[in-house]
Amino acid sequence: MSAQPNAGFAREASRQILAGGSAGLVEICLMHPLDVVKTRFQIQRCATDPNSYKSLGDSFRTIFRREGLFGFYKGVLPPILAETPKRAVKTFAIAGLGSGLTEAIVVNPFEVVKVGLQANRNKFTEVPGNPHECALQAQPSTMSYARHIIKTEGLGLQGLNKGFTATLGRHGVFNMVYFGFYYNVKNIIPVNKDPTLEFLRKFGIGLLSGTIASVINIPFDVAKSRIQGPQPVPGQIKYRTCFKTMATVYQEEGFLALYKGLLPKIMRLGPGGAVMLLVYEYTYSWLQKNW
Repeated sequence: MSAQPNAGFAREASRQILAGGSAGLVEICLMHPLDVVKTRFQIQRCATDPNSYKSLGDSFRTIFRREGLFGFYKGVLPPILAETPKRAVKTFAIAGLGSGLTEAIVVNPFEVVKVGLQANRNKFTEVPGNPHECALQAQPSTMSYARHIIKTEGLGLQGLNKGFTATLGRHGVFNMVYFGFYYNVKNIIPVNKDPTLEFLRKFGIGLLSGTIASVINIPFDVAKSRIQGPQPVPGQIKYRTCFKTMATVYQEEGFLALYKGLLPKIMRLGPGGAVMLLVYEYTYSWLQKNW
């Protein structure tokens, strides 16, 4: 008699994981270029640096000119690899803050690798003997870079799990605001029988949820990028802990520095959050009917 409930639970869990994984994969593929730009803004310290980006448009033009189209997809493999275990954790964890904290434990090593790859600004170089032809310098693969971190820095809070507290804050605060706002507002605004208007209702609520959550949690995101990214002086660790990093950024660069990368973050997680929730709901509904 216990086999049927167990089978039903396994099927329901599988539906949620498949729907969540599909939603996450679509969102990553569409929005990852904005994540690269956001990380680049967050790790640059001085606007007078000749390598710094002056605006969102300048960042896109510079990356495309120097690194090509694939420059916008640096570090895309770690979040894709993290998506399935992340969704599995969310399926069984407490909603909101609890799910964000649990999720951070799973994704933090992937974030360390992703940020390191995104911070790499390899440029096109001239091919010897042919000044009119350029070649892209070799990029480290995801696995080789992960092995390098483990070999040189270890698995702990100074290695593959550095920035762990900042990641806890980023995911915990985001999920608490995002899901709390989404499901409360979703219940207040009535369901529309017109499929197009219902789609717009869900998209609008998801967009607003992602935008508000992004504005509230971005200081944690900036601290995470500084800790996990390259340090200002190679071999010297300046950004070590979450709140101390926030304090250092505030003291040296001002309050607005804690909101670096906000525009690309909102552009990614506002529409991205709406896309993810819609893909999840429609995929889950299809799985319920067909599996």
